[in-house]
Amino acid sequence: MTQLPANAQGQVVIASTGGAYDRALKEAWFDPFTKATGVAVTIVSATNAEMRAKAAAMVKSGNVTWDLYLDGEIQSASEAHRQVTEDLTAFCARFSTKADLAANACEAGGALLQSTATLLVYRKDDGSQAAPETWADMWDLGRFPGGRAFPNFDDPWRVLAAALLADGVKKDELFPLDVDRAFRKLDEIRDDVTLWWKTGDQSVQGFRNNEYDLGQIWLTRAKAMKNDGLPIGWSYKASFLVGDRIALIKGAPHRDNALKLIAFWLDNPAVQAKACDVLSCTPPSTEAISLMSEEARKSMPTTAEIKDSVIVPDAAWINANAAMLLQRWNNWVR
Repeated sequence: MTQLPANAQGQVVIASTGGAYDRALKEAWFDPFTKATGVAVTIVSATNAEMRAKAAAMVKSGNVTWDLYLDGEIQSASEAHRQVTEDLTAFCARFSTKADLAANACEAGGALLQSTATLLVYRKDDGSQAAPETWADMWDLGRFPGGRAFPNFDDPWRVLAAALLADGVKKDELFPLDVDRAFRKLDEIRDDVTLWWKTGDQSVQGFRNNEYDLGQIWLTRAKAMKNDGLPIGWSYKASFLVGDRIALIKGAPHRDNALKLIAFWLDNPAVQAKACDVLSCTPPSTEAISLMSEEARKSMPTTAEIKDSVIVPDAAWINANAAMLLQRWNNWVR
C-alpha cells in the first residue's frame, strides 16, 4: 500500500488495481483532470479484495485517507458497499439529462467507469490450429493442451459459472448457480491450473512468462497485452459482462475534489474514448464510443455475440449468496 502524506491539500486519492489499467486511466483521465483543475491525483494500487477491506476498515475507524475506489458493478449494488460509500443519488441528478450517457451511468453506488468482459483468452499460434471459443474448450485438454489460469479473489462466481457452461448448462438457465455441479466440473481441471491470479497485473505477467496458454481474465488486460504485441486472442462466446464503478468513500477527506474527478469523467466523452481505446472497454457515453478508433470499436462484441453468448450475471443472486460462495470457494481452492 502506498503511504500518503498527512493532511495533503489540493489532491484526490483514488484506489485502483494497478498496472496497465492505472496507466491508461492516468494518461486519459487523471493527468488531463490535473491540468484542467490543478488538483493532483494520487493513485493507490491494491487488489479488489484489499480495496473493499481497506475502505470498510477506514470507515469503521473514522480514519479515512482515500477518497475514491473502483468497485465492480455487481459489488456496488450490495449492502456491504452501501455501508462504506456515500449515496451519490443527489450528485447523479445533474447527469440524468445528458443524452449521450447510458441510463445507469451514475447511480447511488457510484458512477460507471466502463463496461467490459471477463472472458476466455488464449495464446495464439501460427494459425494452423483451431482457436478455442467456448468454456467447454477451456476444459478440453486434448484439443487445447497447456496450462490454465483462473482468478482467485473474493469473487468466485465467474469461475463457477464458466464451469457450469463447460458442463453443458444453457445460458438462460445459468442462474441460480448449481454450486455442487460447478465444483465437480472444476475438479476435472484443477491439476492443470498453473496460475490462480489475484490481480489483473498478475494475469498479465503470467501470460508474459508463459505460465498459462488458456485463461479467464479481464478483457481490459487482454487488450493491453495485444497492444504490446503479445500473441493473445480472446472469444466473446465465453464471456461475462462486467464493469467498474467509481465509489466515494464515506468521510472522504477530499470529497469536493473527488466529486470533481467523477464529473470530469462523465462530462468528457473524449477522455472516456481515450481510455477505452487502450483498454477495449465500453464507456458510459455513446459520444465517446463514436470518438474511439475504428480498431477499438471493431474489438467490441457484435450485437449477435451480445445476444447469443455474452452473459449478464445475476447481480442480486450473487450478492445474496456472496458469503456462501466465498466460503465454498476457499474450502475448495486451498
